[in-house]
Amino acid sequence: MHRFLKSGRISTLFLSPVWVWGRWFLMAFLALRLLFWLVTFPNPDEAYYWLWGQHPDFSYYDHPPFQAWVQGAIAAVLGPSPLALRLPNLVSSGILAVVAYRICRYLYGEDGGDRFWLVLLLVASSPLFFLFLALAWHDHWLITFSVLSSFWFVQFVDGYRATGQGDFRYLGGAAVGLGLAGLCKYNALFVGLGFLAILLGDRTLRRLFREPRFYLALGILALVLSPIWLWNLQHDFFSFRFYGDRTRGSGDFSIHPLGAVGYLALCALILGPIQSWSLWRWLRGRPRMAPSLARPSVYPALALWIFGLSTAAFTVLATVSTALYYWNILAYPLLFPLLADQFYQPRSGAAPAAASPDRRRPPLKHPRPLAIAQGLGLLAVGGLMVHYTVIPITAFWGQADGDSAALYGWPAVAAAVTQQAKPLHQPLLLTTDYRSAAALAYQLDNPNILALSGRLDQFDFWYDAPSLQGRDGVLLGESWHPICPAHLALFEQTDPPVTLEVRRFGRVLQTYQIVTGYGFNAGPEGYPLQPDYPLAFSRDGERCLPE
Repeated sequence: MHRFLKSGRISTLFLSPVWVWGRWFLMAFLALRLLFWLVTFPNPDEAYYWLWGQHPDFSYYDHPPFQAWVQGAIAAVLGPSPLALRLPNLVSSGILAVVAYRICRYLYGEDGGDRFWLVLLLVASSPLFFLFLALAWHDHWLITFSVLSSFWFVQFVDGYRATGQGDFRYLGGAAVGLGLAGLCKYNALFVGLGFLAILLGDRTLRRLFREPRFYLALGILALVLSPIWLWNLQHDFFSFRFYGDRTRGSGDFSIHPLGAVGYLALCALILGPIQSWSLWRWLRGRPRMAPSLARPSVYPALALWIFGLSTAAFTVLATVSTALYYWNILAYPLLFPLLADQFYQPRSGAAPAAASPDRRRPPLKHPRPLAIAQGLGLLAVGGLMVHYTVIPITAFWGQADGDSAALYGWPAVAAAVTQQAKPLHQPLLLTTDYRSAAALAYQLDNPNILALSGRLDQFDFWYDAPSLQGRDGVLLGESWHPICPAHLALFEQTDPPVTLEVRRFGRVLQTYQIVTGYGFNAGPEGYPLQPDYPLAFSRDGERCLPE
């Protein structure tokens, strides 16, 4: 990283007139990001992945393991806290910023510093990237490793096209980076497909398929990804089956063209209206952008391939099943240095912009849309801060939705569960959903809490029937995932439920029920994975079956 900073003459960055123009926007976004990292209680999925880190393994059911490995290592040193939980986000964001700077310098030479600040302005004001670089999910590492891998791949391919050789260090680095991205999320596949498309589309590059070092790079990639295969070999390929079931949906095949339209509209809105506008302009004017590059490069083609492959795949999926907007998050990161060019006006025949003495007139095209992007971004980010930290925005239009309500009240809920469990000997602590189990585990710093639900999740692979059999316990349910008769039937005897309401500003966000049960019947080994599991009727948020 020191070489990246030194070779780019980073000391000139803060002389850039684009920095002077946008510095207050960037500092406002940074302040909001730090506030989020320091004070916001973990989203239940953040707690879920933190909990994985307390159970080290080759991989996990829902996602690959890299995020869990990092969380486990940091928690072992720093313990549970919002700062420790999101410290990896700070590290990955720093790496991503350095790589973005190097990309801008690589593509645009002396003007790269100005364009770097434009990249930060576009990324910071995108609600999609503010959220997914801030949350301690898998995506922040996925984005960082995908961009790093892509940049190394571009450097190798550009060198190979120029000299017929290329530096294997870049190709090997690209393989390692792509493997690490794959250890974060499976949609890193689209980065690999983008690499393949570049190699297949150029006759010069096809010679690489006859070179041993290409297969050495593939071997490195396979080695980095091997933990995923080891876990799936041990667990009947459950991860791959999970994603297959998720993309198939209900199984009733039908085509919904409006689903694709709605999906693309939501993607454009969450990316940011101005970002999407600049993307449209870039796609229309792409043949005319080559003169702005400092060197011939496959970078724009790679960015376009990854964007096109990922967006096309999920758009098609949206016509027949469910596709979530953030699954397409890898479509955009490589585009930002190219979209920055839509807002930059090089000063023909002048000294480099970073050294220009005229800071009052930054070299910008379309400064008004860029300023609008910052205003819209700050408005969206402020709304997200309120939603995650103060009160769910959905609560203003009635009862908060279940996902949003799950963000609040955990100190009080954990205290109530602890009080109920006090009279019991080595009590089981159980909940009716993975979200509540993870949040309770994080609040209590107790990795042994278990979710009992029909939805298959990582807790089902931690289910140890012999150690659970016959024990007394406390079961936590809530209005979204209620305690059903089937839950109670797992105990020989239960006490009447205790009710706890979580409120914000007088509004009820969530109602919890706490039941003490005696003599838990754990069933056979691997009970939750068997078809006769008594909770198999339930899914995410469904009601109980009639008694």
